[in-house]
Formats: sequence, structure tokens, C-alpha cells
Amino acid sequence: MRNDSRLSRMLHVLIHMDRHQDAATSEMIATMLNTNPVVVRRTMAGLRQQGYVHSEKGHGGGWTLVRPLSEITLLDVYNALGEPHLFAIGPADDQPKCLVEQAVNNALADAMKEAEALLLRRLGSVTLEKIAADFETKLTARSAAAYSCAS
Repeated sequence: MRNDSRLSRMLHVLIHMDRHQDAATSEMIATMLNTNPVVVRRTMAGLRQQGYVHSEKGHGGGWTLVRPLSEITLLDVYNALGEPHLFAIGPADDQPKCLVEQAVNNALADAMKEAEALLLRRLGSVTLEKIAADFETKLTARSAAAYSCAS
């Protein structure tokens, strides 16, 4: 199963948007993420519906933050993205009548439920402001001229 990087990518975009005064076009964001502007618009739509970003069409338009980073948690963004699968592992369903498979699946389901609850609590406790502050600390530690997402 392929990793779903939408959460990480959107957190990245939102923090960049906070640092820039002008609206970010879908094309600019697509270039940053090495993807297609249509994918950006589709992904950002959930954030817009939840009231975290606003979009303006036409010349001079683009995406802007509506709320400060201090009011947006990782869980908020996760939910706005449609709550993608958190884990790539899951139960087997090859032999649903097999008692061993049933026992294994029950044990996995309990562990996964517990792990998911813990992860969601943690996502809810971290704001984008905290991540941005961590970035600022790292940026201060190195020369601003050396800053690049590519390095």
C-alpha cells in the first residue's frame, strides 16, 4: 500500500502560506509539491469547506489562510482531508470462517483502535503554530540565505 502524504503536504503548504503575504495560486502550490494544480484544488477544497483557507478566482486570486496557525491543529487538517487511513496494516479476510484468522483479526482490531485513538489525540494537541515555531528555530540556527525546501 502506498503512503498517503496529503496530510504532511498540506501542513507544509499551510505553513508556507502563513509566511507569505500574497495569495498562493494552485500553480505555485503545485510547483512546490511537484504535482498538478487540479490535485491542489481538489485537496484544498476540504480545507476551504472547513473554513481554514479561502480561494479567490481570476487574476490576482489564489489561496489564503482564513485562520491563524494557532487555531489549526494537525487533527483539523486531517479531518478536512477526509480522514485518510492512518495505517497501512489491517486484517486479512481470505478465510473469514477460520477461527485463527478471526482471533488474529480481533487482536489486530483492538491494537489498531487503541493506536488510532492515541494518534488522533496527539494530532489534536499539536497546532500548526508549534510546527512553524520549530521551523523558525531551525531557520535561525542556519543562515537565512541557505534556506530552501530542496536542502
